Formats: sequence, structure tokens, C-alpha cells
Amino acid sequence: MKKITVILPSVFVLAIISCNRSEQNQSTLPNILFAISDDQSFAHTSFIGCNFVETPAFDRIASEGIYFRNCYAGSPGCAPSRGSIVTGRYHWQNEQSGQHGSSWMKKYVPFIDLLETNGYVTGRTGKGVDPFEYARGDRDSLWRMTNAGGIEHSNFQYKKDTQEDERPTDEIGPVNYFENFKYFVDNIRKDKPFFFWYGAKEPHRLYEQDSWKRTNKTMDMVTIPGFFPDDEIVRGDLLDYAVEIEWFDLHLQRMLDYLESIGELENTIVIVTSDNGMPFPRAKANSYEYGVHVPFAVRYPKKFQGNRIIEDPIGFADIAPTILELTKTSPEGMQAISGKSFLNILKSKKQGTVDSSREYVFTGRERHSSSRYKNWGYPQRAIRSKDFLLIWNMKPERWPAGAPQSIKQGTTNELLPMFGLDKEGKLHSDWAFTDIDPSPTKSFIIENHGNEDIGTYLDLAVEKRPEFELYEVKMDPFCLKNLAGNADYAGIENKMKKALKEELKKSSDPRVVGPDKEIFDSYIRYSPMREFPKPD
Repeated sequence: MKKITVILPSVFVLAIISCNRSEQNQSTLPNILFAISDDQSFAHTSFIGCNFVETPAFDRIASEGIYFRNCYAGSPGCAPSRGSIVTGRYHWQNEQSGQHGSSWMKKYVPFIDLLETNGYVTGRTGKGVDPFEYARGDRDSLWRMTNAGGIEHSNFQYKKDTQEDERPTDEIGPVNYFENFKYFVDNIRKDKPFFFWYGAKEPHRLYEQDSWKRTNKTMDMVTIPGFFPDDEIVRGDLLDYAVEIEWFDLHLQRMLDYLESIGELENTIVIVTSDNGMPFPRAKANSYEYGVHVPFAVRYPKKFQGNRIIEDPIGFADIAPTILELTKTSPEGMQAISGKSFLNILKSKKQGTVDSSREYVFTGRERHSSSRYKNWGYPQRAIRSKDFLLIWNMKPERWPAGAPQSIKQGTTNELLPMFGLDKEGKLHSDWAFTDIDPSPTKSFIIENHGNEDIGTYLDLAVEKRPEFELYEVKMDPFCLKNLAGNADYAGIENKMKKALKEELKKSSDPRVVGPDKEIFDSYIRYSPMREFPKPD
């Protein structure tokens, strides 16, 4: 038989090569399940010994994978912190897209978009990159149309008062996270690698008070942080918080079990964290340890040796470059990334300190809730080493937890009572210190502030603070002893101040380099607003 030689056009040959490479790339790329709770401090997983919360899913990821002991959120509030995750940038670099309740601009392209161009199928359930205002129509031509955390492909929900409604409290939302994930895996991803954002809305407030009583929990299990009084109301509030953490963990466990049942778990990188700290006084909306220090664990035994605890400090701006590097995805199209990939740590077989160049991690805040005159924020910038935390309170004349008095809604100048206390001495949480979420703990501390012992805890939560604060966090995890100005720590303080200001200049923080150092206070907030008197 005569041999026939077929000469293909060069363009066609290149197309075949490109197609083959694309198929090969898809077959070798890992899936990624990114699980993020809403308002959970680092101390509250059973993996590190918390006695009043059970987190078997997180514990599995941390023990079979890599646990980062020193992970710091992008901000002590959800929106700017989540924005830092998807952009790889500090919140102060993202204009209004680094604010709470403002608009998300198109130009801040999340890494999730780029994964889609690299062969990934992406999806989401629950809370995405929020709260932001996304485009409402053609008039918002500069805004992003869809949530920066990805698309929700289904909306399975629990129905109240049905046999299938297994929610342990009345305040847990209706979203069935696991069923939405399962639908995505079964019907959307098909044979392609996936990135899925599991954003639980728990343990965000509100809680059903005393929901813990329907569990096997007891008050003596609770460890009270040093910035709270030891009272049954506070203990019960912490137990209700634990119930909601466990709901997040339960749905994560079901996702892991399902991936394992279909043979996909070992080809899935699982990343678990939280967006900021617990929704209690002196925690969330503060740059102290319980406000920005969050749990973080990664499991991928195929490539990353597990059973390791890492001491190197990492921040949320580091997540995007890490995921882009491990998926071999170009960052082209994104704004310049400030974070540094920690893939070298994941691939290492070491534990403890792995990358000595990671001396510091940076975080901070601007506005949280509507809490001050003209919607002013409380700008903070913070730098954390393995041992010390330095906080720069850029406007120390402002109230850190919000103004202690507000203007009655519907009037122009009628003042509500100081501290939000009515004639009976009961707190109306929406009247004062509104950067603190409503809670039994907040109410107890404010309503009993006349008691000398309790008043100390109110001062810790709401009193004005010095411009600089320095804490030796290993010795003082509750950040109670400010070492700034202490001659014995002057060398550490000065070194950290210098490193912080250098990073802020390098990252063009408007608060430091201008030209408009007050620009953050001018961005429109699309969430509910309150009115406050002009400060003296």
C-alpha cells in the first residue's frame, strides 16, 4: 500500500497543539474549595484546643494539611477583608472597593475571573465579596455586575417548619450550603477543574440567645477572653457563637465527605479561614488579635506534606498570588498585586519558621458601620510580627467603636441618650457605639458600666486610644498591656513603625502619601446610615 503523507497547515497544527495543551492543563490542575466563615477568631477551633466549640472538618484540614498559626485578615471587617483576598491587595489600595458597603469597581478584577480563563469552572454559595453595591444597571457603568466571589448556580434553601429543616437556631439563615455545592459539582463543573467559594454567613450576628442550651454544651467549658467580664450572660453569648461556628463546619464536613465519596478529595486543595474576628466588643472592627487574627489551614496531600504547623506570618493579600501561582494562572488583567505567594511554604516539608523573609504582615481598617459624624471611619494601620503587634490609630481623637451618642432618626438635632441607654437603663444598640454588633455581651457591659469592675471592660471596648499601641502578643494575646513608649521596647517599636510606614508608602496608602488623605471618608456608603452630632 502506498504511504500517504498529509501536510497540515501550520495554523491548524498550532491549534491542535494549543488544544492538547489546554486539555492536558485541565487534567493536571487541582480543584480548589475555598471555605470562609463570617466573624470567627483564631482561638475558636477545637484543633487548637478550644473546649466549647467542635470543628471536626477544620481539624481534619489542619491536621492532615498545613495549619498557619499566624494568619491575619485584610481588615477586621468583612467587605475590605474579602476584597483583599480576591485582589491580592491591601484594602487601602482599592479605593471604594476597599470600603464597607460602598461600590465594587470593574477595574478591581478578582483572581477568580482569571481562573475561568485558565480552564476552571467557578461557583459560589452563601456570602461572597460583600457587603458591596454591584452594578444596578447601565448608570453604574464603572461597577462590576456580578459578585467578585463568583456566581451562585443554585439556591437550595431550608424551609422553615419542615422535617428537612435541621437548623439548630432560629437565626441561622436558610441557605443549604452543601446542597448548592453538590449541585455545582454534579451539574456545572462537568469534567473540568473547579474553584468553589463556600461563604457561610455564620457566625455573624444575630444569634438566637441560649440556643446552646439545646446542645451538650455547658458554661464551664467556656474560656473568657481577658477583655470580657466573667458573667453567665457573656458565657452564654460565647456558646451561642460556638453553635454557629459548628454550623459552618458541618456543611464543610459534608462537602469533604462528598468529594471523598466521588474520588475527588485528593485532587482538591481545601483552604479554610474566616474573614475577620468574632462579633464581640474589642474584637471585630478592631485591629487587635481577636479582630484580625483568623484560623487558616490548607490540605492537599498529593503535593503538600501535611501534619505541619507554620509560624510564618501571612496575610489575606497573599492568598491571590498563591492560588495564581499554584494554578499557573497569569495575573494579567488584575491591578498590581501587593501580596506575596506562600506556595514555597506549602511545598516545603518543614514546619515552624520556613521563610525567614516573611518578617511582617500588614492589616488595617477604615469605615465599618455608620458610626460617626458624616460617616467618618476610624482609620488604623497595623503591622504584626510573630511576637509583636503595632497599631497606628491615625485619628486618635475619634471614638474607636463609634460615637457614644446619636441623633434621633427623622430629626435634625434631637439627641438620643448617651451610651444608648434609655430611661430604664436598657441599651438600644443602634443608638451608640455602633461599630460593635448588637449582642448580649455589649448590652451587659454598657448597662452595667456603673459597676467599677464592669466599667473597666467598657473602657477597653470604647474609650479613645493613643496614636500608637504595641503588644507582645505571645505574652499578652488579649492586647491589654500597651508597651508603646516603654523604653525597654523602644527598639522594637521604632523598627516596626519604620517598616509599617515604608510599606504604606510603597503601597501608596492615601492616608500617608495623599494627595487627598481624607478620601476614604468621602466614599458613598450604600448600606443604612445613621446621624451623629459634630464632635467637639
